[in-house]
Amino acid sequence: MDLKAFLAQHRPKFSAGGKYQRLSALYEATEGFLYTPGRVTAGLTHIRDAISLKRVMIIVCIAVLPALLAGVYNVGWQANQAIAAGGGSIEGWRSLLIQLLFAGHDPTSAWDNLALGLAYFLPIYLVTLAVGGFWEVLFAQLRGREISEGFLVTSLLFALILPPTIPLWQAALGISFGVVIAKEVFGGTGHNFVNPALAGRAFLYFAYPAQNSGDTVWIAVDAVSGATSSAMDAFSSATPLAVAVRAGQNVSDSTVMAAIEASGVSWWDAFIGNLPGSVGETSTLAILFGAAILLYTRVASWRIMLSGLIGMVLLATLCNLLASDTNPLLAIPAHWHLVLGGFAFGLVFMATDPVSAAMTDLGKWLYGALIGVMVVLIRVYNPAYPEGTMLAILFANLMAPLIDYCVVKLHINRRRRRRAG
Repeated sequence: MDLKAFLAQHRPKFSAGGKYQRLSALYEATEGFLYTPGRVTAGLTHIRDAISLKRVMIIVCIAVLPALLAGVYNVGWQANQAIAAGGGSIEGWRSLLIQLLFAGHDPTSAWDNLALGLAYFLPIYLVTLAVGGFWEVLFAQLRGREISEGFLVTSLLFALILPPTIPLWQAALGISFGVVIAKEVFGGTGHNFVNPALAGRAFLYFAYPAQNSGDTVWIAVDAVSGATSSAMDAFSSATPLAVAVRAGQNVSDSTVMAAIEASGVSWWDAFIGNLPGSVGETSTLAILFGAAILLYTRVASWRIMLSGLIGMVLLATLCNLLASDTNPLLAIPAHWHLVLGGFAFGLVFMATDPVSAAMTDLGKWLYGALIGVMVVLIRVYNPAYPEGTMLAILFANLMAPLIDYCVVKLHINRRRRRRAG
């Protein structure tokens, strides 16, 4: 008996009146994950389409895979460089895992870098998946609904926007906040008004800033006593945006771009992902591959991506024209905003969330442009939050219903005028 026949044989036990009917949501999730659901849309009043929620989730997971692999490799490469310089080491069970993977700490070895990156990322993702999955199953059981496949994407995106050194208990707490407070209390999948992954990340950022911001959270190594200053610089590496903020606070500094380049990060390094940062946000090149997949399959809105890019470029260019010694951050050009921080990742994978984004076509243009403008405003005029993308998308999520409402009202009033004329 194959697995599909086995599941079909035991389906009555999980149906209404069955012995395990309370576990029906878990059964449906297992069957839906392994096979195409047995219940399909029928009748002449429906539009038949090859796309489904399950296929959408699979496409998003495939699209984010290049950024995941590039980010995992970069985590290992950054850490192995620090270890080679004598600025840190790998302790505890992660060190044992590296040995079991037959990997060392040679920064020139692709396998060593990938294995070390996996040793940090996989535990974060597994904890996120297990804890968040628990809440999803619990609420599905309480409501008597099926478990949504959307959580697979939420858990993956959440793990990718965390620092590699985040304590696992904080990862569990953050995904709990995102799933429960930002989604389930409002009705579950399809009812959340903000992106759950970003909501969990924002909670951790403000609740535990020491483990989620600063200079020491991006390089996945443990500090060792007696390290040289150059080695500790490799271990405690600031992101380019943090470097820009520090340069901006010193009005005698020539330009913030000179400070970024002096830190050893070129534009090409930032584009391909050779710089400190959250696991999945570092490689703009890999993110662009994911964007191409989402656009080709029409899973994500090209209007949101394009308008977000246009909004960022226009305001960044205007800031360059207004640059002054009192705020050197105005001098950061648009092509640097694109590759720094989480702008590209957020615009491609977070801003295009169909639930929390604007729904109307014109609304998508306004929604994306708002994100692009807000990112630059926060980065330039609020150095306390040098990233900007997370807050910009969350703010746009809150404004999305109002944007759609205004667009719909505009269309209604326009039709009324046409009829009256």
